[in-house]
Amino acid sequence: MDTYTIDFLSIEWFRNTSISFFCICFFLTLGRSLNEKQNLKIAKLLSFILLLSTLFSHTGNVVSNQWTIREHLPLHLCSINGLICITILFIKNNKSIFEFSFYAGVIGGIVALLTPQINDYDRSILEYLVYYVSHSLIILIPFYLLLYLNFKLRPYSWFKTILNLNLLMIVLMPINYLIKSNYMYLNKPPEVNNPLIIGEWPYYLIYFEVFILILFFMTFWIFRRKKRF
Repeated sequence: MDTYTIDFLSIEWFRNTSISFFCICFFLTLGRSLNEKQNLKIAKLLSFILLLSTLFSHTGNVVSNQWTIREHLPLHLCSINGLICITILFIKNNKSIFEFSFYAGVIGGIVALLTPQINDYDRSILEYLVYYVSHSLIILIPFYLLLYLNFKLRPYSWFKTILNLNLLMIVLMPINYLIKSNYMYLNKPPEVNNPLIIGEWPYYLIYFEVFILILFFMTFWIFRRKKRF
């Protein structure tokens, strides 16, 4: 199966991006008119949809004999945040993982929607929809938790998330080496034209560190005080 990229500002890009952000804004607007109990039900529903999307994707790859340990473990950043969004409402001490999903998931999801690259694309509508549903939900769910379910960003949470992200990268590097994979694109950059990716290995990783430092701090500064949408 091939990697499928969508050209920035193409008709396909405009259509998919518009639909994705419309759905995100729709649910965020809906939350304004609901009480906390109702918003909790909505958040659980969104998590369940994300779970189904993830299961459909993996099941489809298994059935078609395309699933491999090199490419389909949930070790890309967006996949990790997807697992967090699925389970976070069922974890008691979830402050740190919420902060991780808010910074890394929201920013990672937005970048993925703006620079779409569908790996192992078999030209089926399933993988196409799964890509947009899953990345839209890893943006929507953390926002929903922040705005309507009393989740907060603690002081220096942006910096702690950067440390955790770097720790994750350190853990993944030997895994990538052992199984010859490219999780979190640590061995080579994605094929899509991404403005956050500059140069070849290892320089794009260094630039990436600078970008996330700026983006995470800006995100904290903007959303440090919880406000209803």
